[in-house]
Amino acid sequence: MKRARIAGVLCACFIAAAAAGCGSAGSEKTMEGMQLIQQMDYEGAHASFEAAAANGEDMQMICRGQGIAYMGQTDYANAVENLEMALTYSGPVPEDLDYDINYYLASAYYRNGQLSEALGVYEAITALRPQEKTAWYLKGTIELEQGATEAAKADFDKAIEIDRTDFDQYVDIYRSCSKYGQETMGKEYLEAVLADESLRLSDYDKGRMYFYLGDYEQARLSLESTKDSSGAEATSLLGQTYENLGDYNYAASVYSTYLETRQPDASIYNQLGICKLKVGDYTAALDAFQAGLAIDGNTVMQSLQFNEIVAYEYLGQFENAKIAMRQYLALYPDDQKAQQEYVFLQTR
Repeated sequence: MKRARIAGVLCACFIAAAAAGCGSAGSEKTMEGMQLIQQMDYEGAHASFEAAAANGEDMQMICRGQGIAYMGQTDYANAVENLEMALTYSGPVPEDLDYDINYYLASAYYRNGQLSEALGVYEAITALRPQEKTAWYLKGTIELEQGATEAAKADFDKAIEIDRTDFDQYVDIYRSCSKYGQETMGKEYLEAVLADESLRLSDYDKGRMYFYLGDYEQARLSLESTKDSSGAEATSLLGQTYENLGDYNYAASVYSTYLETRQPDASIYNQLGICKLKVGDYTAALDAFQAGLAIDGNTVMQSLQFNEIVAYEYLGQFENAKIAMRQYLALYPDDQKAQQEYVFLQTR
């Protein structure tokens, strides 16, 4: 019955009438709300969306934005409520926006512990759009978590069948398999990529397949050839490869060279900081994490903030660590590891 209900939510985009007056007054406040979400100002975003509703802006976009803001606050119950509401404003024919909202809704369900509901959304998406490879992959990941390994493998195979050249997807499948105790199955996908000569992998793609297979020497050989022209992700993998080979100093030089010659990148600063922690250079680690934090809108903000706290602790700066931890928990209250660490800090 749960799956049927969720399928009904998705299919509401077929039957719900568009709200009267939607979008009649532009979208200025809605856009402002989305910009505030990017800045992690979720309370400000809520205020902007409320103003947008008062202005008569598009209610579907407003509800979508409210749902995303609640997800940022880890209030997944309210996120679900708003995203479900967003779907009631859909027109008679499903559009890309309806699927976008459903992906957010499935994520909110999942994070709210409603795995069956999330799975039902992905089932409905794949029923309506059989070529949605991302939905097949995410569906398989939930099935892995539920212990349905054969069903998961069938869905992963379907995702790959849709696009055999999406090498990011192979890596994502491996990571999911590894997370849920099926690392051998995950490695089989990576090995199949390397064995298929028709795919003509770049050195970067070869390198990352070897990296996740744990063959760090082969990963090093492939990734080194891309060092002068590679982006942040390849640089991060090359540095981590040297870390796994035990050469932390060279790994740090890989990160530092990239930061000196390219645009600042928060993920590289984060990796550099982690590497400096490992070699005991805690001041340099703190500097790296704070440099990363200074880059607005980055995707590793949570990791950087937590690692900054760790660096403060190693430096014995417990008051700074406490302040930073309170700020961290205000943004990520469901991080149990951080909650336990805060209890420790209270004793220092």
